[in-house]
Amino acid sequence: MRPQYLWTLPRTTIQLGDRTAIMGILNVTPDSFSDGGRFFDRETAIAQGKELEQQGADILDVGGESTRPGSDEIGEQEETRRVIPVIEALAHALKIPISVDTYRAPVAQRAIEAGAQIVNDISGLRFDDELSRLIANTRVGVVLMHSRGERDEIHRQPSVTNPVQVVLDGLQKSVEAARAAGVPDSAIIIDPGIGFSKDAPASLAVLKNLGTFSKMPYPLLVGTSRKSFIRAITQDSSDSRLLGTAATVAAAIAGGAHIVRVHDVREMRVVSDVIDRILLA
Repeated sequence: MRPQYLWTLPRTTIQLGDRTAIMGILNVTPDSFSDGGRFFDRETAIAQGKELEQQGADILDVGGESTRPGSDEIGEQEETRRVIPVIEALAHALKIPISVDTYRAPVAQRAIEAGAQIVNDISGLRFDDELSRLIANTRVGVVLMHSRGERDEIHRQPSVTNPVQVVLDGLQKSVEAARAAGVPDSAIIIDPGIGFSKDAPASLAVLKNLGTFSKMPYPLLVGTSRKSFIRAITQDSSDSRLLGTAATVAAAIAGGAHIVRVHDVREMRVVSDVIDRILLA
């Protein structure tokens, strides 16, 4: 049984533990690794956000900058231009909370003003010293993801002998930074950052040992959807990416994940519901 938590957000509370929560991915980018360009048009992105809620998403994660290997950093102004109109439109249209996938405090500020209730930070509060204070002051939820290196070095980190311990240590530092800024425990989610600063063997080791992170008293989010370590195992086709993702989602939930972040919400809702029932049997 997973530990039970209440994730406290400004305008809602999400119960975590019995039923896996699905975070649906909406990339408002031209170059994301899996769906780059599909939802770059504003109206298309808004329609997709509504569709993901209908498919069973419990949270919608809106991102304006691709962080895939080889991606280029964009400026604050361009990131804001991409995500804010979409968040503004969806905040009034959706019943589920919106997360903004950013590591920049100014972008997060605008997103929160537009209606976002969660900040999903791939740097675990390492890139922008102002972000932790913003999160504390606005009382939004935060996803602290593990990664190593600066923005343009995340996917060029050397291998480590004990990736699970490295992730655990990094997440503890991120949590300490959040708490030092005044972020309450009830706002914090941890994410081991599978695929970030980790080669395929390290990603598999982290996924296999998710139970280690239960030492930290916080809900666990896992994002494996369509990632390259799956392609290293299977053929690179749409079917193999979908089925490979389904396998990793099942493994993540069995390992203790409270939230899974996915592109294919309808299909992963089925996977998570079935695994949840097995675990509760």
